[in-house]
Amino acid sequence: MTKKKGKSPKESAVETRYLIMPHQANPHGTAFGGVIMAWIDMVAAMAAQRHCGKEVVTAGIDSLAFKEPIRIGDHVALRASVNYVSRSSMEVGVQVTREDPYTGEQAIATTAHLTFVALDKNKKPTPALPILPETDQEKLRYEHAKLRVRARKELLEKMC
Repeated sequence: MTKKKGKSPKESAVETRYLIMPHQANPHGTAFGGVIMAWIDMVAAMAAQRHCGKEVVTAGIDSLAFKEPIRIGDHVALRASVNYVSRSSMEVGVQVTREDPYTGEQAIATTAHLTFVALDKNKKPTPALPILPETDQEKLRYEHAKLRVRARKELLEKMC
């Protein structure tokens, strides 16, 4: 049996759905940002775990953009996939789509990029499998993630 050299983004992608309930919304009838953020972190962690087959921890939320409000009663679809892997860290992209259950109208409500670190049994960073983008879209997400990783490193160097 040969050991696999990496995984494609689709092999570890995760999709889940929720329904926005009144207790998850503010007085204006729109979802609390913190609720959406928690769901994003959860689905992104699952994608990272599926990719590396190990425990992961959130190292950072690199970007989070609320684009459209999500209202009570809307269906919410979250899609997460690993965009980029360095040694032990992985960037996971998450797209949140709101859907009106009566009209079927959909809109991208939120996007996010998070970084996770793979951990060994001693809770220390450990190598993650390389990412093997296959489709044009996966390759584009990989290239964009490389730019974000480089920009983060440059910013940290300038701040220290």
